Amino acid sequence: MSGLVARTGRHQQRYENGYRLVAGCVPFRYKSSDDCADSSSEKIVEVLMINSPSGPGLLFPKGGWENDETVEEAAVREAIEEAGVRGDLLNFLGYYEFRSKTHQDEFSPEGLCKAAMFALYVKEELDLWPEQSTRNRRWLAVSEALESLRHAWMRDALECFCKWHEDKLGGVEQEEDLPDLD
Repeated sequence: MSGLVARTGRHQQRYENGYRLVAGCVPFRYKSSDDCADSSSEKIVEVLMINSPSGPGLLFPKGGWENDETVEEAAVREAIEEAGVRGDLLNFLGYYEFRSKTHQDEFSPEGLCKAAMFALYVKEELDLWPEQSTRNRRWLAVSEALESLRHAWMRDALECFCKWHEDKLGGVEQEEDLPDLD
């Protein structure tokens, strides 16, 4: 696994006004509506979801944003650690506030979290990744994902992703035609 190890601990964790700062992403790819390479086939958007070791329902990869990285670097790192995927961050989807029962600490006794979420266009699925022993990944159509999400704030992030995708990428025919959105 050459250097791919999940970060642990809270000593580098960022906090702001009582909120633990978190970064994550909605990983996505395109799949043809039929399995042949017909150029008239429609591209279907799929999102990658992972299970939670702490309960039912599916999640998008996310985790603590640390002092030695940008929020974008944290989102990319979490996608690799939790879901075993690499790709390009294409868009900031927004900040989402939530309460975490498992991450209450002296800096956020209420477990308040603020997540910065991004759209991640997946280019590579890793065979080995740091949390593969506790995480399973699943590609789902957006409609299935909306029904499977464990947290309401992640549904909000997915709906924001759908709106952005429709507005910015509605006319994209091929993956190669993805615009440079940096």
